[in-house]
Amino acid sequence: MWGTVGDAAFHAALLLAGVLFGGLLVSGVAVPEWRINHDYLPARCTVVGKRIERRVADRPPGAWHAALLLRYETDGTAREAWAWPGPAAGAGDRDQAVRRLAAWALGDEVPGWYDPAAPGRVVLQRGYNWWMWLLALLLPGALIAFGGSGLMRAARRWGKSEEHHAASTGLPELLDPLAQRPRASQGHPTVPCCDDLVNSPGTILRYRLPIESPENWTLLGFGLFALLWNAVLTVLVVQAGIDLLGGRRDWLLFGLLLPFAIVGIAGIAVFIRGIVLASAVGTTQVEIADHPLRPGGSYGLMLAQAGSGEFRELSLSLELEERATFRQGTDTRSERVVVWRQPIRAWQDVQLSPGTRFEAHATVRIPPTAMHSFASEHNSVRWMLVVHGTPTRWPAFQRVFPLIVFPPAADAAEVSP
Repeated sequence: MWGTVGDAAFHAALLLAGVLFGGLLVSGVAVPEWRINHDYLPARCTVVGKRIERRVADRPPGAWHAALLLRYETDGTAREAWAWPGPAAGAGDRDQAVRRLAAWALGDEVPGWYDPAAPGRVVLQRGYNWWMWLLALLLPGALIAFGGSGLMRAARRWGKSEEHHAASTGLPELLDPLAQRPRASQGHPTVPCCDDLVNSPGTILRYRLPIESPENWTLLGFGLFALLWNAVLTVLVVQAGIDLLGGRRDWLLFGLLLPFAIVGIAGIAVFIRGIVLASAVGTTQVEIADHPLRPGGSYGLMLAQAGSGEFRELSLSLELEERATFRQGTDTRSERVVVWRQPIRAWQDVQLSPGTRFEAHATVRIPPTAMHSFASEHNSVRWMLVVHGTPTRWPAFQRVFPLIVFPPAADAAEVSP
């Protein structure tokens, strides 16, 4: 109970932070810019005064800015107000601000826009700071989505047993991995469905098995990290560029750019290195003569390895893996272990040429007493073919091809309706 309370409090704090942060950004940036571009009315302004001033709220504090005293009319009433001609009028030192101020002369007419709700406020520039709008949407949106989903999960779990969670259906299944039931084969409630394993025909044998390579998920993770990190870096660089063009120097922002750039470049380098390794090693394909499999049966295999260069060793094995998924506090953990392994065939000193691929045939035999494939909410027994490769110039790799083993034919007849 206390774990659920703590989990709910944590996600509630994230949700509240997202709402407050989003509200501040919307009220302080989005709404004023929207009103300037949609609600402010045009006015013909005459420059009647000029000055330079220091604005403590700017970055760095005390930067010099050019300001213009404007005379304009609203509903027949003459008004005067100070306005800033935009970011280009800002300067880091007084002499630069004076030079910028010389671009306007007394008596010049400039277009402006005034606030109909407060006619004493006038602006000389319209437009949007798109990076700020992006920041206002992404960061609070992520906090609200993460915090809200956590609160929904905590509310669903409150006062309910694990058995109740396992029997849940509908929307909560999207928020709780343990609540999702694997698809079962017809007539075998605990055997996973093999439809996704037999929908790709092979070039030589009947089926081409899908691949479940951990390297692909690692490469995808590095790619997403590099993309998101460098998106944030781009926002910081754009803001630093705007500050430089406006004559401002935010040393804190510049100090953040260096470590952010190092991490961003390193992320891109690791991602590109993974792509180079994957393309250099080449694709691996495994085809099988029949599927699903049954204990005691023998099945033909064909291994195809593309790429170039030399492999010190290339091996194919049949493995049985047990997996358990459980809760530890408020976290969902998964433990797996290979409990049985049978080598099928190994090849030494394989030489590959560009544009061709290595092909070899083998036979896999499922032991007569083998346990069939099994899957439930918390436990599973998985059969798989595993290809281990050791290239001469590249790191070793492992690629996994899942299999489905049905119960023996006699057992299947007993359970069939």
